[in-house]
Amino acid sequence: REASQKSRVQDRVITPRSQDFNAWYLDVIAHAELADYGPVRGTMVIRPYGYAIWEAIQDYLNVKFKETGHSNMYFPQFIPYSFIEKEASHVEGFSPELALVTIGGGKELEEKLVVRPTSETIVNHMFTQWIHSYRDLPLMINQWANVTRWEMRTKPFVRTLEFLWQEGHTAHATPEEAEKEALQMIDVYTKFAYEQAAIPVIAGRKSKVETFAGASKTYTIEAVMGGRKALQAGTSHNLGQNFSRAFVISVDYVLDMSPTTCYDTCIFTCTVALAYNYIYQQIYNWMPHWTG
Repeated sequence: REASQKSRVQDRVITPRSQDFNAWYLDVIAHAELADYGPVRGTMVIRPYGYAIWEAIQDYLNVKFKETGHSNMYFPQFIPYSFIEKEASHVEGFSPELALVTIGGGKELEEKLVVRPTSETIVNHMFTQWIHSYRDLPLMINQWANVTRWEMRTKPFVRTLEFLWQEGHTAHATPEEAEKEALQMIDVYTKFAYEQAAIPVIAGRKSKVETFAGASKTYTIEAVMGGRKALQAGTSHNLGQNFSRAFVISVDYVLDMSPTTCYDTCIFTCTVALAYNYIYQQIYNWMPHWTG
């Protein structure tokens, strides 16, 4: 692949999209100097032009997140494996993609660590220390981070072992508040796609089979690509009480109510958004206004 990437740049010839969509996509990435292959299979180096698009996405979404009450934080990249095991459907869904650390400092670890595939478990662990009363709710946080998923078939920006993303996590007193948050945030993503990236997307709810592992409902925006395929560009999940129960987040309400657990949501967008943004630009030969 590295040799192929060099060849694409040296030849300065872009394969016609109608001839070979996959080759055309890789040619565009190479010639635009958006990214290059990393030395480890399935990894990539995001080059300045590519990262500039990601920064533009961050600039827009950071404003929207703060307007809707979210605060930026950062959580550790290494997660105890026991955390992942606490939510049954979560571990089942992510187990094939996990990267594990078993040795540190030349010694075998007492408990293996998961290299962050997503942060619901560690976030809810910390929520147990921060949430004790209804007065602590809603709690709404966001982080910009990298995640690792051991994908077998990779492609720059679309699917890589490590990728950059944004993930928001919230806790609410009622299921109605959680559902309202999930819908509000998928609307933020939809407006970003239409009004900032100038890309048409289809917003809707995922089927039960495609629902995020550990979620009650998953809302999504999908960009329609060539060959009638859809590229997931942003998701918002109503987690219900699945994680708050698993981590025993107890919330004390008024005197006539028993303690209960809170209701969670989470939202994600990643460098896939960068990919579909640039693909769309190339297909229609124009640039969204926020990229200059």
